[in-house]
Amino acid sequence: MQQPGVIVVGSGQGGFQLATSLRDEGYQGPVTLVGEEPGLPYQRPPLSKSFLAGKTDAGQIELRPAAFYAERNIALIAPDRVTNIDRGARRVTLASGASLAYEHLVLATGARARMPAVAGVNLQGVLALRTRADAQALLGRLREARRLVVVGAGFIGLEVAVMARQLGLEVRVIEFADRALLRAVSATTADYLAQAQLARGVEFSMGTGVTAFTGGGGRVEAVLTTGGESVAADLVVVGIGVEPNVELATSAGLQVQAGIVVDRHLATSDPFISAIGDCARYPAGYCDAPVRIESVQNAVDQARCVAARIVGKAEPYAKVPWFWSDQGDNRLQIAGLAEAGDSAVLRGDPAAGKFSVLRFRDGRLSAVESINSAADHMAARKLLAAGTPISSTQAADPSVKLAALVAP
Repeated sequence: MQQPGVIVVGSGQGGFQLATSLRDEGYQGPVTLVGEEPGLPYQRPPLSKSFLAGKTDAGQIELRPAAFYAERNIALIAPDRVTNIDRGARRVTLASGASLAYEHLVLATGARARMPAVAGVNLQGVLALRTRADAQALLGRLREARRLVVVGAGFIGLEVAVMARQLGLEVRVIEFADRALLRAVSATTADYLAQAQLARGVEFSMGTGVTAFTGGGGRVEAVLTTGGESVAADLVVVGIGVEPNVELATSAGLQVQAGIVVDRHLATSDPFISAIGDCARYPAGYCDAPVRIESVQNAVDQARCVAARIVGKAEPYAKVPWFWSDQGDNRLQIAGLAEAGDSAVLRGDPAAGKFSVLRFRDGRLSAVESINSAADHMAARKLLAAGTPISSTQAADPSVKLAALVAP
């Protein structure tokens, strides 16, 4: 009988990195990666960017070729899914009927696209964008469609809007809030990106919800709004956020609260089970309450943290989160995590197409949003990681190089 090793549930970037980092750390036991999607693990960020633009294909976004897993002695089981965790016996059951024993179990179950609970959501042409299959379906329909409605002015929605305009589609973005990217960035950054979209010909309906999708012959033809409008559409992309995949953890009796609850070492309430990435809610030193972060960087860094702990190098997770979004010729990069009440200090001139907004909470730097300002972004990550104090006067003065403030 094979000795129990590490089983990773989820073959996204976090799960892939966990398996890889275990080998990098010298872990000698069996490593098994179980993924629900068919094929090899792949990068998710290009799906709404270069993949939709037709600049990369499915093979080019794979994280590693098949030979990599054989060479690293990583067993990849896909497509399949874990349906049950027997914590007492330390075994998992797969949908295929297999039963596997584990020494340690890592839940990297990720999140799924949230869909509105309205009539017509299952009509053909109403799509989300979360997986490779979603992107392939959307890519095919973008080539045929004329009128696209994007529901939600978040990162995914705005990136899709840019791509659709480049393909010549009419695009309307419908957003429930009164501005784009409400939870993610300051009003200054959001307004800049929205204006850039307007200049490309994207139309916005802000402060507007969706009440139904209507169609004929099983295909979507219009979106009905809370304002009483019927917006014609032959394609709809829904980008209203995600829901963490916590059902497996819940059924196993693990603590779940808007995510799988973990401690500073990313361990769940069961010391033999960890959780990482989009599904995990953890205590972060830079926020008063535990957070759940949807970012590739966070998933990858958490994977490295757990892999190190499994081989006896335990350290609390303390990485500064960072994110990016490509929207046409604008690259938004965010370091840190701002909250709604954080103040904002503008650095640079939005009219020049290059600026940063530094966010402060209780006088301390909490996050930096940079548009086409890679140097500010890199310096901000170091400032936040070191906890280097910076005044609002320094923040607003472009002659003060942020990199020069970073402690040597």
